[in-house]
Amino acid sequence: MLKSGPVWAIGTMSGTSLDGVDAAAIQTDGERIYEFGESAYHPYSSEERAPIAAALGLWPGDARVEEAAEVIETVHATLLSQFERPALIGFHGQTLAHDPRGRGTHQAGNGRVLAEVLDCPVVWDFRSTDVEMGGEGAPLAPFFHFACAKFMEAEGPVVFLNLGGVGNMTWVDPSATTPDEEGALLAFDTGPANAPINDLMLSRRGESMDKDGALAADGDVDEALVEQFLEEPYFYRMPPKSLDRDSFPDIADWVGHMEDADAVATVTAMVAASAAKGLEHCPSPPTGVLVCGGGRKNPTLMAMLSVLMDCPVAPIENAGFDGDMLEAQAFGFLGVRVARGLTTSCPGTTGVRAPVGGGTVSEPTGALAQSGTS
Repeated sequence: MLKSGPVWAIGTMSGTSLDGVDAAAIQTDGERIYEFGESAYHPYSSEERAPIAAALGLWPGDARVEEAAEVIETVHATLLSQFERPALIGFHGQTLAHDPRGRGTHQAGNGRVLAEVLDCPVVWDFRSTDVEMGGEGAPLAPFFHFACAKFMEAEGPVVFLNLGGVGNMTWVDPSATTPDEEGALLAFDTGPANAPINDLMLSRRGESMDKDGALAADGDVDEALVEQFLEEPYFYRMPPKSLDRDSFPDIADWVGHMEDADAVATVTAMVAASAAKGLEHCPSPPTGVLVCGGGRKNPTLMAMLSVLMDCPVAPIENAGFDGDMLEAQAFGFLGVRVARGLTTSCPGTTGVRAPVGGGTVSEPTGALAQSGTS
């Protein structure tokens, strides 16, 4: 059983951009943030990334999924072993497929394995219950964003914009008492983010990203193509709503005729435009937009956002947070909520029918020690 009061938890995140695994410690009671602790990062090597990339879009039962899961579990176990044993670990796993209105959602990696290897309780499979209850299963960070808004003592509505492989936005009313209170939160995926930019750089230049937005800065944006992109039906759907990493597979073809710099500039503009369009859904204008995820390190993308949004746009570090570790911290926070029987999503965040708590808690049984396995 988890002791009462604030505890130290470690959360992990391996995002759809496939850059690596973040792990971060947080002290929380599942409602308030008390303190942030140490963090660590494991960048995927090309040998580790390859089997995970090969399993994208696949579901359990495929041999490639098992191969990817083994890599994911091994990397997480190695990274987490660097920390002092926490009260629990919030293990997100790696999203390989997300189809909430169809087959469901699939995060590779088995929390029971990590619980045994690390001899520590592990909370995992955060999304399945929400999907089973009619929700989108994503995004799940909004309840943590609510706690962040309280922690920073925000005086008015604030938006957290996460630009990872996919973009997602959380509008928070910090005057609410709890995150599952009606009107406290609105969250949804805004559109593609780093994934199509990274994919374009890899296919065109063999590089993993457009570092510092340098190539996009040298290109010319095809504004007509950006407007065409915004006509996609997804952007007219009311939130909550969510996307898979490859929900816009035609982007590369749309810019296929362009020179490299123009193509990357246009795709970057698509990302910015879809994020800015998301503000149209917010219940009231935010006092500011705090950007987290890898996209905040792209000056070209950040400049585009500042032009398109009618409020201050800043990296989340400006509010005192670690933008590299925010999602990992979120799953440490959510892990404590799951262990304490608290909700992790609600109608305003995933469209689930009623506030619901997800996640599976796996306690170590000592089986590895009893068998003599080291």
